[in-house]
Amino acid sequence: MANYNEGEREYPKREYGMGHYQQNSYSSQQAPPRRVEQHIATVQHVGFTDALISQSPRPWTKTMFKLYLFLTVAFLNSCINGYDGSVMSGINAMTYYQSYFHVEKTGQESGIVFSAYTIGNIVGSFFCGPFTDWWGRRWGMFIGASIIILGTCVQAPSTSLSMFIGGRFVLGFGVATCATAGPSYVAEMAHPAWRGTLTGLYNTFWFLGGIPATWVAFGTASIDSDLSWRLPVWLQVVASGLVLLGCLFCPETPRWLVSHDRHEEAIRVMARYHGEGDRNSPIVLLTYREMIEEIATEGSDKRWWDYTDLVNTRQAWWRLPCVVGMAFFGQWSGNGAVSYFMPTLLDTIGVGNPKKQLLYNAILNVISFIMATVGARFTDRLGRRPVLLIGTSLFVLWWTIIVTLTALYGREGELSNTSISASGARAAIAFIYVFGITYSFAYTPLQALYPVECLAYETRAKGMGMYNLVVNIAAFFNTYAIPVVFGRLKWRFYFIYIAWDAFEAIFIYFFFVETKGRTLEEINEIFEAPYPKKKSIQKHIVAVTDCGILDKGLEDC
Repeated sequence: MANYNEGEREYPKREYGMGHYQQNSYSSQQAPPRRVEQHIATVQHVGFTDALISQSPRPWTKTMFKLYLFLTVAFLNSCINGYDGSVMSGINAMTYYQSYFHVEKTGQESGIVFSAYTIGNIVGSFFCGPFTDWWGRRWGMFIGASIIILGTCVQAPSTSLSMFIGGRFVLGFGVATCATAGPSYVAEMAHPAWRGTLTGLYNTFWFLGGIPATWVAFGTASIDSDLSWRLPVWLQVVASGLVLLGCLFCPETPRWLVSHDRHEEAIRVMARYHGEGDRNSPIVLLTYREMIEEIATEGSDKRWWDYTDLVNTRQAWWRLPCVVGMAFFGQWSGNGAVSYFMPTLLDTIGVGNPKKQLLYNAILNVISFIMATVGARFTDRLGRRPVLLIGTSLFVLWWTIIVTLTALYGREGELSNTSISASGARAAIAFIYVFGITYSFAYTPLQALYPVECLAYETRAKGMGMYNLVVNIAAFFNTYAIPVVFGRLKWRFYFIYIAWDAFEAIFIYFFFVETKGRTLEEINEIFEAPYPKKKSIQKHIVAVTDCGILDKGLEDC
């Protein structure tokens, strides 16, 4: 990286992310006679960086572990979503379930059963914002978990198909509330120094629900009674029950407390979990001052019917592409089709055994979970925009290779040599794995983190409800439109993903902002600029000394 000259000395220029600030330092207020050990760095925000250097937060203290426990309760909301969204696929293939309700694997009745969950989720998207704004983030999680338990109690003992469908609707309604309150709680409660990593981990817990759901359904399928499908349904109460109980011990987020004029409580929470008990720690003072400046006690979050702040200002219209774009891109980049195409490719190379297909999918899920966790750890080091841009560009490359291999070596390919065809199909499967790994690293951690960061406090809960609505609309398309279109176009359908992912990369480049290295309130400064994307990637040149930092102006773009 280029060097910066000051007087007759030349100092190395470094780029700082939040993961760097774990060394001892001195407060800028201590003003020693002279500054030593000076070097030049580039940072996203001077005030936040100065607070981090002055405080030097430590991630492995007793208080931080207690905070991590509270955040794990919120992570379980993603686990709920993963289990509830995955278990029905296994139940749908069970003979006792089919004979009890007189349904088949496919058909109108089966489609209604699956769609009831999605419809409940869509309807719940209009209520989850007010729930989370009225009673707080932790009580929003409590309400969502309660509704899920109610839905399970309707679904599991069902004696008719209509009762089963009704339970699925209630279940989806509750999941919408959990999916709104959970990430909002994590982002607002996480220590600012590691907000990206901690909020990125939220979505990785989807796999901790989805993977067990697959194996539970696989294991209970051998039970020769209706318990084979009732037991997996009853197990939906495990994660939701833990959230229900855990919420009773979690503190409310400081931002919600400030917005309801409960400042003393907010300061106590921040001092304990962000300042190691020090009310005057630099991070506590900085974030509290910013909350007072940015959070309105009479904002639209107090009016359950008022969604106008999502669209009534220029800043809101800049936030909208980031939130809605992330919702669509997270569902339509090709990930929704992988689960559908994988069995087809496995059939191509002669792997038609359902158990072996389950094994291939299970291995991919485990690898995806690992890569998503690694991706969450790097969100604060690499930034949001670079990860999304590079990841989406790689999608174009991976789908181009997949479509080429499938065209040449698939069942419709021109080559007749069996060994060559099998090798080509295996290569196509390998690149589907590569796509899944890339998606898990780049997108999975950011699906909860990025929209939360791009929304102002007053619109965060309702905005996440809107985000959840768009995600479910996109997922509905994946579930019901892709099989029809793929049945007609076969492997040529992959060309759509190549073109769409190229569009995504262009859209991200021009409209998505960088949120790394700022508090949630400091992100508002980005959207107040004439061109938020340009503002977000500007960096300040600072001189880092043993007694604080000196701002030397903006870096030349």
